[in-house]
Amino acid sequence: MTTLPLLPLLLPRDLAAPLAWRDGQPVSGARFLAEAQALAEQLPAGRPINLCQDRLHFALGLAAALLRGQTSLLPPNALPDTLRQAPPGDGPPYLLSDDPALDPAGLPLLRVQRPADAPPVAAVPHIPADLAAACLLTSGSTGAPQPHAKRWGQLVANIASEAQRLAELMGRADLSGVNIVATVPAQHSYGFESTVLLALLGGAAFDAGRPFYPADIAAALDRLPRPRALVTTPLHLKTLLLSGVALPAVDLVLSATAPLSPQLAAQAEAAFGGLLAEIYGCTEAGQVAARRTTAGETWTTLGALRIRREVELDEERFIVHGGHVEEPTPLADVLVLQAPHDGRHFRLLGRANDLIHVAGKRSSLAHLNFHLNRIPGVADGAFWLPDAVADGVVRPLAFVVAPTLTPQQVIAALRQQLEPAFVPRRVLMVDALPREATGKLTAAALRRFALQALAPAEASAPQPPDDDTDDEVLIDLAHPAFAGHFPGRPLLPGVVLLSLVLAALERRPALRQRLGRTPRIANAKFLAPVGPGARLRIALREQGSGLGFEVLQGTLPVARGQLAAGDAT
Repeated sequence: MTTLPLLPLLLPRDLAAPLAWRDGQPVSGARFLAEAQALAEQLPAGRPINLCQDRLHFALGLAAALLRGQTSLLPPNALPDTLRQAPPGDGPPYLLSDDPALDPAGLPLLRVQRPADAPPVAAVPHIPADLAAACLLTSGSTGAPQPHAKRWGQLVANIASEAQRLAELMGRADLSGVNIVATVPAQHSYGFESTVLLALLGGAAFDAGRPFYPADIAAALDRLPRPRALVTTPLHLKTLLLSGVALPAVDLVLSATAPLSPQLAAQAEAAFGGLLAEIYGCTEAGQVAARRTTAGETWTTLGALRIRREVELDEERFIVHGGHVEEPTPLADVLVLQAPHDGRHFRLLGRANDLIHVAGKRSSLAHLNFHLNRIPGVADGAFWLPDAVADGVVRPLAFVVAPTLTPQQVIAALRQQLEPAFVPRRVLMVDALPREATGKLTAAALRRFALQALAPAEASAPQPPDDDTDDEVLIDLAHPAFAGHFPGRPLLPGVVLLSLVLAALERRPALRQRLGRTPRIANAKFLAPVGPGARLRIALREQGSGLGFEVLQGTLPVARGQLAAGDAT
């Protein structure tokens, strides 16, 4: 009989040292194991969908599921339609959550709470290496969640390679004692690997929160002892650096989800006094490579990973293999291998479906966006290629957030960096781009945004209100809710935003009728601050048996969630 290999739940470490932090208070590795074991005894049979927003609760749910031999499902959101589409597997799905307002979509729900007292655990438990530890669910083009299962052995190898590289960059033997604050959710592959797993398997410790506003990020960092690390995205990092908030020293800033300009990387290193590194990867293969951005454009693969180039029927693709990637996996990006014989070093050109051809020349939108966003004064920007034009020649446009610049100045700066064919003939200045909470700007969202921005003026003129028209609200400069929220930095409270949503619902009788006599807010997320003078648009749309809502300032989502029917009585 063959004995399956077992791997530890925690990397060898001092179990008395912090594995996590909450509100500045440490949670030791020993305490974590005891609480995970206590939670494991409460889990029902089946497959947990881990929706915990608190990173410590998330990690406890993950560890408890591993102790029970269960696969944790990590969805892209907590919308009921997404939860109902959980992929088939061993046992029925159930929810793990710490959100009292969550709509469970008819699924069994276990509220995750830390036990007041948990029996001590004598030793670190071991997990079968071939156990499907997590299944990341990403939304495909159809909107249906696409499953990507990760075995425990793969995750252990992946994180070991990442931890080794990051420790080398920091000039350390390992990551023990490094304390992480993150702006990315634990359910996202990057947040999962580089926060929770980097603690369990890489020797670091993570903060339980997920701060959003710059002042909250700075406060969360300041509560933790050094060495500190900030795990974030280019959009969050840029917002933080432009906020004017005093920043504590940070020894490592880790960024992913989109390439970072060397200027922003240098600005971050100067502001925090530490080094900035980027991670390149994908859900299918996990983390693949890293680089110190201020040292150059070249990425180096992690551990034993290697990349090779293949050409078949004039189609070029790049395959990652070795290390934790047991089955050779195609990458969705176009690369330039620096030394093809070793497959370790490369430059990133952009997505394969991101390539554009103009006047017989080839580039990628990612490359163009990279140069656009490195222009001083540009807060955000994106190139877009129209579907067609009247003269038959498709030329790129650029949408730019740059309050201090003119379109002509942007074009002049791009002429210094790009071939003439790719310099946009037209630059449209906008207030914000429709990015997701992680900072990603999807092709579909950008296309919708571009078509609206380019529509004739008459198409955007005010129309008579009807049940298909979004509500618009101007937040008065003297709104009473600003009193005390907060002195010197007035912000509209979330409860006021929700009251605006409910007021908009009352003006939409056909939609209002769907929710019965006592509609309720099933869940809500606040994504960006709202200040005096903001013009908000409130969108209500049918979603499952309830309604989805989104509050936007221009094209920037500031809040979203779901409304559901309340009690019939």
